[in-house]
Amino acid sequence: MFIVNTNDIPGQPIQALGVVTGSTIQSKNIGKDIGQGFKTLVGGELKSYTKMMDEARNIAMQRMVEQAQQMGADAIVSLRFSGSAIMAGAAEVLAYGTAVKYINN
Repeated sequence: MFIVNTNDIPGQPIQALGVVTGSTIQSKNIGKDIGQGFKTLVGGELKSYTKMMDEARNIAMQRMVEQAQQMGADAIVSLRFSGSAIMAGAAEVLAYGTAVKYINN
């Protein structure tokens, strides 16, 4: 699946099929949560949370792609991500875009 964050694909006429989304809510286990809490005292990157968010983006994108495939899409344009805190230590990641079909000239 070809995915871009632009509104079109240069040189390729497309027809919009509709909005596609994928999301996940991720959290870390209590042990890692406590460890990352201590890290906030001294500063620096919270690598465990960075990895968690990378995984969450990948899951959300895969779910979005699966929805686009079910619609018969060739590509997704206007890819965007959104995130929000659900509760302490848990975050939602949403991937969304427009599923499109190539128009053959």
